[in-house]
Amino acid sequence: MTDINIRPVSTRADKQAFVDLPFRLYADDPNWVPPLKSDVMATITPGKNPWFEHGEAQLFLAERNGHIVGRISAHLDYLALAQPPEQGMGPGVGNWGFFEAEDAEVAKILIATAEGWLRDKKMVRALGPLSLSIWEEPGLLVQGHDHPPTVLMGHHNPAYGAWIEAAGYAGVKDLYTYHIPIDVPLPPLVQRIVASGERNERIVLRKVNKANFDAEAAIILSILNDAWSSNWGFVPITDAEVAHTGKQLKPIVFNDLIRIAEVDGEPVAFMMTWPDINEKIAGFGGSLFPFNWAKLLWWLRAPKVRSMRVPLMGVVKKLQATRLASQLAFMMVAYIRADSTRKFGASRGEFGWVLDDNGPMQSVGEAMNGEINKVYRIYEKAL
Repeated sequence: MTDINIRPVSTRADKQAFVDLPFRLYADDPNWVPPLKSDVMATITPGKNPWFEHGEAQLFLAERNGHIVGRISAHLDYLALAQPPEQGMGPGVGNWGFFEAEDAEVAKILIATAEGWLRDKKMVRALGPLSLSIWEEPGLLVQGHDHPPTVLMGHHNPAYGAWIEAAGYAGVKDLYTYHIPIDVPLPPLVQRIVASGERNERIVLRKVNKANFDAEAAIILSILNDAWSSNWGFVPITDAEVAHTGKQLKPIVFNDLIRIAEVDGEPVAFMMTWPDINEKIAGFGGSLFPFNWAKLLWWLRAPKVRSMRVPLMGVVKKLQATRLASQLAFMMVAYIRADSTRKFGASRGEFGWVLDDNGPMQSVGEAMNGEINKVYRIYEKAL
């Protein structure tokens, strides 16, 4: 008989324990970046995260001898349930995430608990980890534990993969990030492609206007939902989620780091880049108080970073698989990387995540002399 007790999170104290657990488990891991606890709390709280407008979740804690030793979420996304099954989601597919465990025994019981909740909801397949959605922190880190993650990317115990597989799961999709040196000249082929695009009078690349960010975000959302709609795991982003994310990330939105490409006056592509705020908050211990908020505000006035992250990039469907699409992509990359080095002092970029079957985006990373530096794996199991 096990001495592990699994209980649903039901109180504010439980939620705080859920948020706090990784700070103990990763206390000795130099490559783990403590997230801001307030951000994690907002992510798991209905009313603060608009994901709950189309999803429901139950959080669980594992306790042994009065100590919290694990956590997991079990959740449903109704927009994901409505997607075509051939794209990875679809009817009967539930999820789990926020997985952390002190040992293999705890992991086994936590995953079984999440599966039980999903079965009670009539789900027939489990897909995870997703915390909470494909747009937040998807997948388990299975390669690249030897260096810290960039902003909004996860970092996990290397033992977790074996524990998840021991519960009957198999990998269904890998997500790649690419390390790209940006303090060196562009490869000659890319230079020629960019120069050709600059001679094309149909093409206009413009910076976003942060002062009118709501309107700019609506343009980006329209392109994104069209460009990614056939991708594995796609779930449409709602207006409320865009507004929420825009507000949350506005401090690291800079006009120079987001480009919208127009062809014949129509917005058809975008590229978004963020300075790696993890470099600044790594030493904050998960809190902005008492003085870290002032340090962060001062840094945000003119951030200097080593790394930039490109989390999102898209070209509308009607142009995908055309020469124009790759030309627009390389032009946006060239312009943003120039500003990244000149104005922000960056020397490297991280591009991704990129699906393991997304050949065009992998080609962009490889053409920029990029190398895969992290792999995140999403697992599946029939329930």
